[in-house]
Amino acid sequence: MATIRLGIIMHGITGRMGYNQHLVRSIVAIRDQGGVLLANGDRVMPDPILVGRNADKITEIAKRHGITRTSTDLAAALANPDDTLFFDAGSTQMRAGLLTQAIEAGKHIYCEKPISEDVETALALARLAKAKGAKNGVVQDKLYLPGLRKIKMLRDSGFFGKILSVRGEFGYWVFEGDWQAAQRPSWNYRKNDGGGIILDMLCHWRYVLDNLFGEVKAVSCLGATHIPSRVDERGQTYAADADDAAYATFELEGGVIAQINSSWTVRVRRDDLVTFQVDGTHGSAVAGLTKCWTQHRVNTPRPVWNPDQPQTMNFFNQWEEVPDNQVYDNGFKAQWEDFIRHLVTDSPWKFDLMQGVKGVQLAELGLKSWQERRWLDVPALDA
Repeated sequence: MATIRLGIIMHGITGRMGYNQHLVRSIVAIRDQGGVLLANGDRVMPDPILVGRNADKITEIAKRHGITRTSTDLAAALANPDDTLFFDAGSTQMRAGLLTQAIEAGKHIYCEKPISEDVETALALARLAKAKGAKNGVVQDKLYLPGLRKIKMLRDSGFFGKILSVRGEFGYWVFEGDWQAAQRPSWNYRKNDGGGIILDMLCHWRYVLDNLFGEVKAVSCLGATHIPSRVDERGQTYAADADDAAYATFELEGGVIAQINSSWTVRVRRDDLVTFQVDGTHGSAVAGLTKCWTQHRVNTPRPVWNPDQPQTMNFFNQWEEVPDNQVYDNGFKAQWEDFIRHLVTDSPWKFDLMQGVKGVQLAELGLKSWQERRWLDVPALDA
């Protein structure tokens, strides 16, 4: 059986997500397991070149993981015909320009989201890739999470009956940076740097809702900047003028109603940093990142409202956990493997740049809904 080399130009791997999830837990892990296995028994072996502005930093990362190639010259890296795939996990503001440059250089592309800050730019990217024949993919990592894969299994089995509603809670307290260091970079909280939780998270909620519960048809979103001042990585106080919380309601195809709160200013008292509750006529489920609990209609208790007595029911104990009947790999790695198979064998692939455009569209409409304080329809997009 043959081993097929895949040269990957990786940009943005010095950031938290690019380094941890895409480099270490995906590409390095794939390399260490012997490559991506194809249906015919061949294997695809990634051969990354790390590209970035800080030569010392990317060289140190490369040495740490046994990677032999680095560069600070993106144009030179893109000019190498032996490297056919460009990946970007850098800042949102730079992404559209980088992807355009890579597509014009004849590369296939795979990238984080959002793919741009506005729909017009995002559509131009998707159309350029189509015109140039560039295979393309956008990270849709939450669909690969064990918790949401269990939700999909329940849906496909008919467990829910008719799905009525979806409730999502995402977020945690991000420290302000004064008495404890913040867990997220300061650009997340500055409008001019492409920050804001609506642009960041509604891109995720679009593909989660579209693929699991029904296409998003309308949105009502209220944003907030709860903490207007923070301290950056250098200890300097700055104005945090981007939204740090979003409270959104979505109307889905088939009449399903979804409500998702996203916040970097919330303290967690739930099963996980993100949870989704799905309620249907026949049963309900609550999923976090990895675990999922269900309650069927025949096991639904009959609580009685009585404000004069302490609650005697332990509601958490009335749910049954869905077992892990299979081994779940890292979600980012699993999607990388699917995209690499698509790249090499032309296997089916859904999560292209147009899916990324849909995410940007919903974020843009969410911001507009907040500004205009009204519901907005989500129109179909023409590729």
